[in-house]
Amino acid sequence: MDAKLRAALTRYRVMAYAVGVMLLVLLLVAMPLKYLADSETLIGVVGPLHGFLYAVYLLATLSLGTKSLWTFRRTVGVMLGGTVPFLSFYLERRVTRDVTAQLPSR
Repeated sequence: MDAKLRAALTRYRVMAYAVGVMLLVLLLVAMPLKYLADSETLIGVVGPLHGFLYAVYLLATLSLGTKSLWTFRRTVGVMLGGTVPFLSFYLERRVTRDVTAQLPSR
């Protein structure tokens, strides 16, 4: 179980960063370009990409939550972290600390 939990944690961490970065690009670059420069090109690419990555993030979070035996409430709370700017970065650090504490030391 140790190896599966570590793998699930790694997948979660990668997706948390990817979703966090894409959300910031969407909100801080693509949206201003759409409304201030009347350019919808970037939002047409970044919007769907963020949506796809968020779906993968949800699956990675669910996988980690089931392997870590999280409550339903905690799992959903971490899932929502991909919808609030900067929250995914904070939750990634907190989740990593908590899950690493569950793992036996080598």
